Amino acid sequence: MSSILTNNAATTALQTLTQTNKSLEQTQNRISTGFRVATAQDNAAYWSIATTMRSDSSALSTVQDALGLGSAQVDVVYTAVESAIDVVSEMKKKLVAAREPGVDRAKVQSEISELQNQLTGIASAAVFSGDNWLSVDSGVSGYNATKSIVASFTRSGGSVSIETISVDTSNIALFDADASAVGILDGSRDATGAINASGTFSVANLDISSLTDSAADLTTLEEYIVGVDAALGEMTDAAAGLGAVKSRIDMQKDFVANLKSAIDRGVGQLVDADMNEESTRLQALQVQAQLGVQALSIANQSSQNILSLFR
Repeated sequence: MSSILTNNAATTALQTLTQTNKSLEQTQNRISTGFRVATAQDNAAYWSIATTMRSDSSALSTVQDALGLGSAQVDVVYTAVESAIDVVSEMKKKLVAAREPGVDRAKVQSEISELQNQLTGIASAAVFSGDNWLSVDSGVSGYNATKSIVASFTRSGGSVSIETISVDTSNIALFDADASAVGILDGSRDATGAINASGTFSVANLDISSLTDSAADLTTLEEYIVGVDAALGEMTDAAAGLGAVKSRIDMQKDFVANLKSAIDRGVGQLVDADMNEESTRLQALQVQAQLGVQALSIANQSSQNILSLFR
C-alpha cells in the first residue's frame, strides 16, 4: 500500500542507516584510540580487569625504581667495603714489616695513621641518598640496623601486599659512634683478634710508634697483626654478603620487569583493538553507509511518485 502518511520503506532505510552510522562511529573510535574496550560501557568486566591490571603495572614501575635505588645503595656500600679491605690489607703489610727487629716503627706508624684516616674517610663517604651503612650511630633514636628494600607488589584474592628484601647492616658497619656498640674497625680486640669488652686495641686506633724489640712489645705487635687479620676476615664476609644481596636485587629487577611486561600484554589482549580487523570493518561500513543513503533517497522518492497519479 502506498501512503503519504506512512513511508515504511523510508523508515526501514533510516533505521538501517542509523545503525550503520552507529557502528561506523564505534569503529572510528576504536581506530582513533586503539582500544576495543575504552570505557566501562564497552565491556564492563574487561574494563574493570584492565583498570586494575594497569594500576598494578604502575605499582610495579615504582617497585622497579625502588629496586634501582636499593641496588645503587648496596653498590655504594660494597664499593666502600672493597676499598676498605685494600686499605686494611696494606695496614697488615705494614705491621708485618714492623715485626722485623730494628725497624723504625715510628715511621711505619706515620704510614699506618694515614691508612687509618683513609678508612675513616671511606666509611664517612659511603653515603647514598643520605643513608650511610658503614659509619653509623646505633644510639640515635629510630635507628634500625635492618634495612628494607621494596622488592615486589603482590595482589591475591583482592588484597595487596608489599614484599621487601632485608639487609642486616649490624655486621657491615665499620664504625659505630654509640658508646655501647662497635663496628668492625673501631671495636676493641683482644689477643685472639676477637672483639670484646676486654680488648685493648682497635684497628682504627692501634699505635706501634712506641713499641720496642722487647719480647712483650713484639707480642703486642703480633696481637695487632692477628686483630687486623681478623678485621680483614670480617670485612671480607661483609663484602660477600653485600655481593649476594646485590645479586638477588638484580635478579628481582629482571623478574619485576618481565612481570610488568606480561601484565601489559595481558591488558592488551583484553582491551586493544585489532587494527587489521577494524580497518576492514571500516571500509565495509563506509560502503554500507553510502548504500543506506541511496536506499533512503529512493524510499523518499516513492512519495513524490504518488503526485504523478493526480496529474
